[in-house]
Amino acid sequence: MELSKRALAARDAIEPVTSFFLSLRAVDGRPGVVDLTFGDPHEMPLPAFVDALRANLEPRAEDWFAYKSSQAPAQEAVAAGLRDELGLPFEPDDIALTQGAFGAISVAFRLVADVGDEVVVPQPGWFYAPMLGAADLVAVKAPLDPDTFDLDVDAVARAITPRTRIVVVNSPANPTGRIYTRDRLAELAEALESASVRGGRRIWLLSDEPYRRLRFDGINFTSPAACYPWTLIDYSYGKVLLAPGQRLGYLALSPLIPRAERAELRAAMLPLQMGMGWGFPDAVMQYAAPALETVSIDVAELERRRDLMVRALGAAGYALTVPEGAFYLWGAAPGGDATAFVAALAERGVFVLPGTVFNSPGYFRISLTATTTMLEKALPALRELGPG
Repeated sequence: MELSKRALAARDAIEPVTSFFLSLRAVDGRPGVVDLTFGDPHEMPLPAFVDALRANLEPRAEDWFAYKSSQAPAQEAVAAGLRDELGLPFEPDDIALTQGAFGAISVAFRLVADVGDEVVVPQPGWFYAPMLGAADLVAVKAPLDPDTFDLDVDAVARAITPRTRIVVVNSPANPTGRIYTRDRLAELAEALESASVRGGRRIWLLSDEPYRRLRFDGINFTSPAACYPWTLIDYSYGKVLLAPGQRLGYLALSPLIPRAERAELRAAMLPLQMGMGWGFPDAVMQYAAPALETVSIDVAELERRRDLMVRALGAAGYALTVPEGAFYLWGAAPGGDATAFVAALAERGVFVLPGTVFNSPGYFRISLTATTTMLEKALPALRELGPG
């Protein structure tokens, strides 16, 4: 059987992730294993989340479970939340409800980019390359600052070519937890505007914001949409609810996009989502969206877990990037070999994510969505294998 080029491109781009999944499956169910790999829940779901689903599960009309595109009450709740949170005049029609952030990213890539266009993505970063391969787009990696993992505007500018159509920014960032300042985002906006004028073609910015509400130490958040009008925002409720299996997210158009262009984008989103295979959230998730705008996991508890691990691993000699947001801890692997380090931890029943998944073979990532008990249980093995 002959696979399509886009299937092969997606397969090759995600191979480090699939290889790691297969290695985990080999030990699935082993007693006593501490799994710190992915941002999955390890405690019962939030009661308010369950209540919102339960309240909207009972049908109230014949069409309760009929085909649903973006529902007006959900759009209105999202737009109101964005106005309050980001201080920008979002309107309901700026919002397309999607199946999580992945669904929103997929819509964004196809909304403003054509086959063969280039998309600049952060390095290290998450699943952008396979999604771009599946969309017949070309991923161009722009490294973050190698010491701080801050946004490197010069690296982004160097990555831009006449074929560049989108630049992706992820803040708070996965895997590093960095939050980019307004000043840095303003620098990026200036670079993108200059490159757009120079190339005679608009470069769009996709702001990947699923961790936007998960921030530590009172740090403020600025969306690139406040600095660069030509911005699309993707968001997922799966992070703040810690329920990634219930797919609800959205793509939002910056209200600073000129009115005529914004009207064109609004009109294109519905047929595009239909053409992509009815890419809308299930009806019950959309009915629940207004209630879910105010539901969140315990961010203070996440911060306590961060502090626990930063103190313990720092004392053990690890070089860490202290996260400002999201729910991960990014560190340098002892000896510079994440594969060997992760394998040695696995032998001791502790599983963390190797940096090879992010094309950063000298690093590893711990998920702080594990319970405090799990994290404490992992510490002896981490100390044993630490730099000393």
